[in-house]
Amino acid sequence: MKNLKFIKFTALLIVALSYLSFVGVPDEISSALKTGNTKVLTQKMNTTIELVILDKENVYSNIQAEQILNQFFKTHQPISFKVLHSGGSENSKYYIGSLKTKNETYRVYYLLKTKEKTTLLYQLRIESDE
Repeated sequence: MKNLKFIKFTALLIVALSYLSFVGVPDEISSALKTGNTKVLTQKMNTTIELVILDKENVYSNIQAEQILNQFFKTHQPISFKVLHSGGSENSKYYIGSLKTKNETYRVYYLLKTKEKTTLLYQLRIESDE
């Protein structure tokens, strides 16, 4: 009986800790996308990131990704960003949202992974919302 309680407690603790590792990071990324704040996005990135911006797709260093995102946000000034859907597993979560800019609306997908208690951005896609 004690072992069953311990197993339930441990399982609950693992689920709670995996959830807590993601708390705050998606909100910071959403806020950065809403304002075009590439500094915050870069701080949340892994050292390399798979980046898809319209027709450009590659794996970049976070420094290169910041430059590409700066260029995108200069041309497409953001007005708002809203997460529409999210999902994932214990160590990775994905978010799908809508980025409205002055000229167009874009579909955004980003992937967060937690490794060694650190949650980082591993993939960011900004695509036309047609």
